[in-house]
Amino acid sequence: MFLQVIYAFIVSLGFGVLFNVRDKNLFFAALGGAVGWFFYSLTMNLSNSSILAMLIASISISIYAEIFSRVLKNPVTLFLVCSLIPLVPGSGMYYTVFEAVEGNVFGSLNNGIETLSLAGVIAVGIILVSTLSRLMQKLKIRRNQRKLGNVEE
Repeated sequence: MFLQVIYAFIVSLGFGVLFNVRDKNLFFAALGGAVGWFFYSLTMNLSNSSILAMLIASISISIYAEIFSRVLKNPVTLFLVCSLIPLVPGSGMYYTVFEAVEGNVFGSLNNGIETLSLAGVIAVGIILVSTLSRLMQKLKIRRNQRKLGNVEE
């Protein structure tokens, strides 16, 4: 598992270079990929459910990206895109097309549905954390305005 986390870091680092992420942001974007893969591997070992593992990994990456975007004053997408690369279900897409070319319709549909489910779970994890982050930001702003007396109750 430790070696896989290092590989995820290297993959995220490579895509960070490809996406022109600069300076210390490159390291932290790649570290997000390692963190996400760690949570994915840990959940797969404990539950053996790829859907649950992908959800927990995407939530952890989204939280990581939200935190480091605030700390380093950069867009969330800078960290999110590089960090999610190791989780992309590329092999599922490959095997979906492979089964279709081989003429195995049921195998192709099975792989396709599983791949779309994994991609959907990644999106749900990102949307969940992003929505909660924005809600917390608005509540914090409203609370600060009330302290200053700018908002009537």
